[in-house]
Amino acid sequence: MKSKYQSWDNPRCEILKAMSKHLPMSRNLCLICKGGRLLCGRQSCPLIKKFSIQEPLQNKISTLMFGKSPSIFVGWKNYPDIFVGPLTCLDNEKAIISDNPSLLYGANFDEIIKIRALLVRGMVKQNISEISNFSEKNKEIALSVKPIDIETKFKSLPEFKISFSSIAQPMGPTGELTYLRIAENPKIPKTVDEVIDENLNVTNTLKILYMERNFDIYYLIKAFSSGAFGMKEKRLVPTRWSITATDDLLGKIFIKEIKEYENVSEITVFSNTYLFNHFEILLIPGNWEFEQFEAWAPETLWTKGVKDYAINLEAEYYKGRNDYAIKEGGGYYAARFAVLEYLRKIKKQARVIIFREIYEGYLMPVGVWEVRENVRNAFKNKDRKFASLNDALKDIAKYLKVPMREYLKRSEIMVQKRLEINL
Repeated sequence: MKSKYQSWDNPRCEILKAMSKHLPMSRNLCLICKGGRLLCGRQSCPLIKKFSIQEPLQNKISTLMFGKSPSIFVGWKNYPDIFVGPLTCLDNEKAIISDNPSLLYGANFDEIIKIRALLVRGMVKQNISEISNFSEKNKEIALSVKPIDIETKFKSLPEFKISFSSIAQPMGPTGELTYLRIAENPKIPKTVDEVIDENLNVTNTLKILYMERNFDIYYLIKAFSSGAFGMKEKRLVPTRWSITATDDLLGKIFIKEIKEYENVSEITVFSNTYLFNHFEILLIPGNWEFEQFEAWAPETLWTKGVKDYAINLEAEYYKGRNDYAIKEGGGYYAARFAVLEYLRKIKKQARVIIFREIYEGYLMPVGVWEVRENVRNAFKNKDRKFASLNDALKDIAKYLKVPMREYLKRSEIMVQKRLEINL
């Protein structure tokens, strides 16, 4: 019986089917190849790379562990009865960066894999609404602004899950917990406790802690996931859902604020490239609107066998949107958050278009933090200003692999300006 989840042996989406056809990878093929003949067509064996990182860590793993915990992880499978538990770092000195994406920015794929592999995930299955001593301990870990010492006991030796997929996000060893003890006082700011005790809804809690108390978004994501936020009935929120929800809720708050600001005065472009993701961010004078293109160039790892440009577009206009940006998922909300964060900082509003291109070197997803930090860092780079939209697009086209005409055919924001554009 085939698994309901997508894998190399059970491809579902068209891009994965094309990848599986042109770069085949399966248990049988790997057993024949043994990493030496590269029958899958890759430049190196992804399984050997995983083993090379995991093997040195094996002697640090035991059923009884003591170490720094930077946060917790809340799963989503079988919702509302999900697995939740603390992350224990195998290297205390790296605990502070191991689960903080803003500190990971600049690391390459190998460095990210090595750091993420240090996190041992402990799991206990429970309902999202369950209140227990275990859930309260997890909440304390998530609310602490610094990693804290914890002691954990596992049912059996935590193990690495070797996945026959080059697109799976790197994970450390995982095991079922039978015991959890917090070995030091968590560093929970008094102001956080005060806001939580007010029993505000999630939106107002995020608004106060981010906009008035200046807490980092990654801290708020973890706190939200732990079930600390909300009114009377607080619930655990799967980590992957809390990330997008935090981006979206704060983004909507920002939009209301920036609509009160004056428009940017000049057409401005910012750029950034990280982890083989290239961003061109175009700000046009006008009321708030947002479009994001996500383009996979032909013959990249993700689009082998795809002849045409794989371009997704998600957008929202002045009145906003109510549906989920399914074509781009969390990456849409992460990019929008970073844009709005910048506009709020300069107290301006604009019509914003993001051109995101993903190239062949993008070997695996590392999380939507890559999008958020790419855009954040673009605004730290030197800007480029232009007298006309035509001049701006001509300049942007120099840095893109996909022809500008492919973007213009799909854009709603630029549709009324097409007669002025001569590319």
